Amino acid sequence: MLLGKMTTQSTAYGYDTTCKPFEDADLSELLRNAITNIHAEIPDYERGEDEPEEDNSIPADPTVRNFSYTLADGKIYYRQDSRMVPVEMPVTAQNRVKGLIELRECVRRLIEYQAEDYPENDIRTEQARLNRLYDGFTKKYGLINSRGNSMAFGQDSAYCLLCSLEIIDENGELERKADMFQKRTIKPHIPITHVDTASEALAVSMSEKARVDLEYMAELTRQSEDSLIKELEGVIFLNVGSAGSQDKTYVTADEYLSGNVREKLVHAKAAQAALGDGSLDVNVRALEAAVPPDLTAAEISVRLGATWLPEDVIQKFMVELLQTSGYARDRTRVHYSNRTGEWSITEKNADRSNIHSFNTYGTQRVNAYKIIEDSLNLRDVRVFDTVYEDGAEKRVLNKKETAIAQAKQEIIRAKFEEWIWKDPARRERLCRIYNDRFNAIRPREYDGSHIKFVGMNPEIALRKHQIDAIAHILYGGNTLLAHEVGAGKSVTRS
Repeated sequence: MLLGKMTTQSTAYGYDTTCKPFEDADLSELLRNAITNIHAEIPDYERGEDEPEEDNSIPADPTVRNFSYTLADGKIYYRQDSRMVPVEMPVTAQNRVKGLIELRECVRRLIEYQAEDYPENDIRTEQARLNRLYDGFTKKYGLINSRGNSMAFGQDSAYCLLCSLEIIDENGELERKADMFQKRTIKPHIPITHVDTASEALAVSMSEKARVDLEYMAELTRQSEDSLIKELEGVIFLNVGSAGSQDKTYVTADEYLSGNVREKLVHAKAAQAALGDGSLDVNVRALEAAVPPDLTAAEISVRLGATWLPEDVIQKFMVELLQTSGYARDRTRVHYSNRTGEWSITEKNADRSNIHSFNTYGTQRVNAYKIIEDSLNLRDVRVFDTVYEDGAEKRVLNKKETAIAQAKQEIIRAKFEEWIWKDPARRERLCRIYNDRFNAIRPREYDGSHIKFVGMNPEIALRKHQIDAIAHILYGGNTLLAHEVGAGKSVTRS
């Protein structure tokens, strides 16, 4: 039932059909009329008893991976969670699936042999078997990537793995077999049990444990932990938070000498004074060298409204610029709310007789205190008139008064820039605040040269920025691969 007129209209995607409502029609009235014209019958429905479906599934074999085909008593089953369901398919498809299951198991064995560092003869034997199975299968059923094999085996979770055995050209033809058929493609994990130097032990510890593990390093070098700490002075640093405890922890220089180094220096000096044993002297010296050079006033850009400026600085500027009367100074105060991030000035109209407020830096419509408050909140001052239309109050922008007020606002901003750095004591104070708050961060430089990529194809050589990005992922606790397109993010993540 239509409550309008069907028509066509032009849209962003061409002409489309729409229902155009009747002009001047009351929708509620149309709905009431439409409902009265609905005539329908709801017949009684009796639900018959559902016949139970025959369940031919069997408990899942724990050695069969989920969402995989397998053979049990010569029949093809497909594992879904905790059950294996029999699969009915044509004979040709059954033969395809059986052949691909055999190939899949051979590939997985070969992967295991390489990852577990089996003898070379065992790997060569399995590679020869894989070649025989592959050649025999493709001779009968074509490439694994073909449509027929995809339809038969595409639901198996290992189908993509089997497809990777074939290097396909742009025409969809076999270019060559994958390297797995004749080469080692997986680097096995060979545990390191001994190194000669502390620096080597540190590299192994970072590669294997992703942290400075002195106990592990002592086992590798047959040296005491104290000896390792002494030899690695300046390369590892005592974590200040653990300095007074029995379980002291250490971190690498690239971690310790990065981040907010000014804050770390304050904590290190406080802990150094509390302990008084010189154990943190090396920390303090290294952090002092890592702190960025102070920026001068000429290098700092500050505008009226910067939230790092103290309230008393803005108060002093306002009072000096407007020559606020003694009566108004106690009432007209500047405040900043950390919760809302807004500046406010109290009793902006207290200084009524001040010519600087209503003439030099303000207007009769909006005084200088209100203009300064808007400037602090990074708002352009605007003046509105109140008018009445059809008995309703309405605010309308007064363009002339707004232009005059905004001109005054630009003068106040310029005066602030002239004033802010004039006083030497104020300049020194503000430079200190700015440097401590904003010029305190030293970015961490990650080095992944010590990482061993177990299980990775030795034929693949990662670039330095990829290796360092992996170190960032392992040690940084947060990850942003801000690399351009084609820089290798996918390999880095995998």
